[in-house]
Amino acid sequence: MKFGIAFVVIGIGMFISGLVMFYSVESGLKDQLLMIIKNAGTFVGLSGMGVTLAGILLHLINRNEPEIKENFDI
Repeated sequence: MKFGIAFVVIGIGMFISGLVMFYSVESGLKDQLLMIIKNAGTFVGLSGMGVTLAGILLHLINRNEPEIKENFDI
């Protein structure tokens, strides 16, 4: 598996887990552990977006472009 595709899959997984962590905790709670989980969900979700973007860029940069065949016959 190429690195670009692997990073995209990992980034999507991080983003989904961040969403689950963020939305599983209700807003307005005073429990310190739950607020840490909610804040960690924000960090993991945003990091997942970055990893996904890096994977897409790696995939686009490492593509093999076809060679240009020049035909100068007139």
